[in-house]
Amino acid sequence: MAARVWIWLLSLSVLWGGSFFFAKVALSEIGPFTVVFVRVSLAALALAMVVPLRRDAPWRAYFTMGLLNNALPFSLIFWGQTEIASGLASILNATTPLFTLVVAHFLTADEKIDRTKIAALLTGLLGVVTLIGRSALVGGSALWGQTACLAAALSYSFAGVYGRRFRRMGIAPTEAAAGQVTASAVLILPIMLLVDQPWLLPAPPSLTVCLALVGLALLSTALAYVLYFRILEAAGATNLLLVTFLIPVTAILLGALVLGERLAPRHFAGMALIGVGLALIDGRIAGLLRAAK
Repeated sequence: MAARVWIWLLSLSVLWGGSFFFAKVALSEIGPFTVVFVRVSLAALALAMVVPLRRDAPWRAYFTMGLLNNALPFSLIFWGQTEIASGLASILNATTPLFTLVVAHFLTADEKIDRTKIAALLTGLLGVVTLIGRSALVGGSALWGQTACLAAALSYSFAGVYGRRFRRMGIAPTEAAAGQVTASAVLILPIMLLVDQPWLLPAPPSLTVCLALVGLALLSTALAYVLYFRILEAAGATNLLLVTFLIPVTAILLGALVLGERLAPRHFAGMALIGVGLALIDGRIAGLLRAAK
C-alpha cells in the first residue's frame, strides 16, 4: 500500500479505537440500540452538511451497506459490550480480517487466499491476543456477548467486500459514507423505539454521555467512514480491514500517552507481532528475503 493509505489506515484505527471507549461510556446510561441510532443519525446530519445526497442515489446499495456495516454490527457489538468487557470486544472484532480473507476469496476475483496472507493474518491475530492478554479472555465473559461480537466481525467482512461496488458506480467516498449512515438511521429507528423505549429512561443522559455520543457520531463514524471508503477504493477489502488489528494498539498507546497508563512487556511483544503481520501483507518482508538471496 502507498504511504498515504497507511496514514489513512492508522488514522482510522485511532478513530475506531476510541469508539469502544465512547460506547462503553454511553451504555452506562442508555440502551444499545439508542446508542446506535444516535451514532448514525448524528453522523448522517453532519455528512449531509458536507455532501448532500443526489436525487438518483443508489438507495438499495446504501441500505444493504448500512445494514452490513452499521446497523447490524453496531447493534451486536454494543449489546455484546453490555455482557463482556471492552477489551474482549476489541479482540473479537480483530477477527474481521480472517473472516474477510475467506469471504473475499469466494466473492471476488482479485483477493484470493495465499500462504502469505494466511501467515500475515494469523500473525496479526496472535499479536492482538498477546497485546490484550489472558485477563480479557477469562473472568465471567458471557458466551452470547462473545458470539454477538464475532457475528459483527462476520458482518463487517461482508460489508468490506460489498462496498467495493461504490467505486465502480462512480460514487465518491464522502457520498458513500453519507448514504450508508442515513440508511442505517432509518433501519435502526423502529428497533430502538420497540426495544429500548428511550422515553422511559429515569433521567436525561448526563453531559459525559452526551459528549461520548458526539465523539462516537462525529469522529468514530462520520469522519471514520470517509476514510473507510477512501481506503477501500485504494487498497481493497482485505487490506482495509487490517485496521481491526491496529485498534487495540492505538487504544493502549492513547492510554499510555493521555492517561499515564504504563506499558507491560506483552504490549511491546503484541505490537511487534502485529507489525510483522502488516509487513507480510504489504510484501516488505518477502521483498527483503528476495533481496537477500
